[in-house]
Amino acid sequence: MNPVRNSTNNNILSNSSPFKISNGVKILIAAGIFPPDIGGPAQYAKYLSEEFKKRGNAVKILHYKTEKKLPTGIRHFLYFFRILFSLAGVDLVIALDTFSVGLPAVAAVRLLGKKIIVRLGGDFLWESYVERTGNLITLKEFYEKKLKLSVKEKIIHSAIEFVLDRSSALVFSTNWQKEIFEKVYKISPDRSYIIENFYGEKIKGFEPREKNFIWAGRPLKLKNLKILKAAFDEIKEENSGIKLENITNLPHEELLERLKSCYAVILPSISEVSPNFILDAISTNKPFILTKEAGFYEKLKDIGIFVDPHNREDITNKILFLADENNYQEYKKRIADFKFVHSWQQIADDFLNIYQKL
Repeated sequence: MNPVRNSTNNNILSNSSPFKISNGVKILIAAGIFPPDIGGPAQYAKYLSEEFKKRGNAVKILHYKTEKKLPTGIRHFLYFFRILFSLAGVDLVIALDTFSVGLPAVAAVRLLGKKIIVRLGGDFLWESYVERTGNLITLKEFYEKKLKLSVKEKIIHSAIEFVLDRSSALVFSTNWQKEIFEKVYKISPDRSYIIENFYGEKIKGFEPREKNFIWAGRPLKLKNLKILKAAFDEIKEENSGIKLENITNLPHEELLERLKSCYAVILPSISEVSPNFILDAISTNKPFILTKEAGFYEKLKDIGIFVDPHNREDITNKILFLADENNYQEYKKRIADFKFVHSWQQIADDFLNIYQKL
């Protein structure tokens, strides 16, 4: 296993850690969604809990149920009490976001003096701002500029500060986001760690029958779909054989089946922290085009094609570049040669190693 390293204080989390992996820990996982819900956090909660159980740890998953139908604030209040009444005998709480479950979970845990690790896989504040204003500003720029926030966004910002300040430890999926947040929220490096996403073994794919590029995700403004569609409209005038397929709300297993036979995938969002969609493309040996404003850039820059999300011409040119057969085969080979694996077993061990240090 490649070590998971905290770049500031050089903490290393790996199977060679001097800390003994804990068994018999009672763990509560707080998640906004859980299968059959669709989305990366749902898969994360499912597979992480399974790995904890394999080690003899008692695991309970507390995810949104009735709360999904309630307005913000009320659902946090209800979930807070669900967490509070579930903490008896619990050693460790793992919250899989900062706001939806992280805020009520941290508040409940602080009352009872328990330990909590909060995982940050995105930024709800930035997403909310972009969706409200339509200002397609990158994650870095959002924190570098003094922007006018709505009352709701100011409340979200204060809530996130509360969570980050009062968590026992924070887990980031990329050093890119970790560095942004440590600077903006003045987080002590001793409390922040990196646990990379799941990188699985390769899945056998199929040769594509057409040059179809797949985009998948939630149709949010930050996903940059307007520019993406404009790029493909321009390309169609020259080459009708190159096309875009948009996929939303498809279960993960069905999405993987679609990826197995596609030509390539594309995700030119304004920013992306650590998109599982790209890792799914790698697992099925499909070339990808990704925004350069991404936490994956440094790790994957040699095997993927990266674009300026604000530059339609750049996106258009990169699509045409990958549509060329010689270029396509080159990037297929680069992805095939990418052998990095980070299993759910290793991810579970990393969380337990952090717990031993609290």
